[in-house]
Amino acid sequence: MPQGDKTAYTPKQKRKAAHIEEGYRKRGASPKRAAAIAWKTVNKQDGGAKRKRSA
Repeated sequence: MPQGDKTAYTPKQKRKAAHIEEGYRKRGASPKRAAAIAWKTVNKQDGGAKRKRSA
């Protein structure tokens, strides 16, 4: 998986990041900065991407 690839994230994590990013955009952050802060926040709260575990 290349760096920056978001395919391993769950739909809930993606929605959470989008919501956080929207909040930062409303406060005047650039799109790139808002996205970076949003994904850092999701990673900190959830411990990163939730990959499927095989039994």
